Amino acid sequence: MKIIETEILDCYILEPAKFGDERGYFSPYYIEKELKELGFLGVKQANRSMSSKGVVRGLHFQEDPMCQAKIVEVIKGSAIDVVVDIRKDSLTFGKYIAVKLTEDNFRQLYVPRGFAHGFISLEDNTVFQYLVDNDYAPDKEGGILWNDPDLGIPWDKLFKENGIDKPILSDKDKIHPRLKDSKVVFTRRK
Repeated sequence: MKIIETEILDCYILEPAKFGDERGYFSPYYIEKELKELGFLGVKQANRSMSSKGVVRGLHFQEDPMCQAKIVEVIKGSAIDVVVDIRKDSLTFGKYIAVKLTEDNFRQLYVPRGFAHGFISLEDNTVFQYLVDNDYAPDKEGGILWNDPDLGIPWDKLFKENGIDKPILSDKDKIHPRLKDSKVVFTRRK
């Protein structure tokens, strides 16, 4: 597995090896030892979502002690995955990265604990997969406003470049607080 550093501390793009021939391919897309070294504690839950073109999900997290690290990938379709470092003591606090994940580029993104996570689906029937290292806890769900102007995520540009006229959001995702108004405190740790 190739592990690529990003501009944000502790967040990595993962490129699993892919071995193929005329029959198809084989890929070891989860290697526990390598992922543990990044801070991923192992799979407690595996989730999938299916989204139409233009759906924005996020920016989500779970509060301590139920926070989650995630390994995310698109297994059908394409999406732009967006993560924001919300660890108050991190040198990259408040910074984001946006990574295109597709069924063809085979990339994954490792999202550490203490990050807000979301994505925009670029085509209908996009299937997004999450491997998470802690249980789902609805009473610990949290979020940051997806279009918080302080974050500088170029949503309008992403929409225009991908032929999206209007984003589709859940009612809940429309009302999350801005990062500066969030009372949640995460710190940097492995």
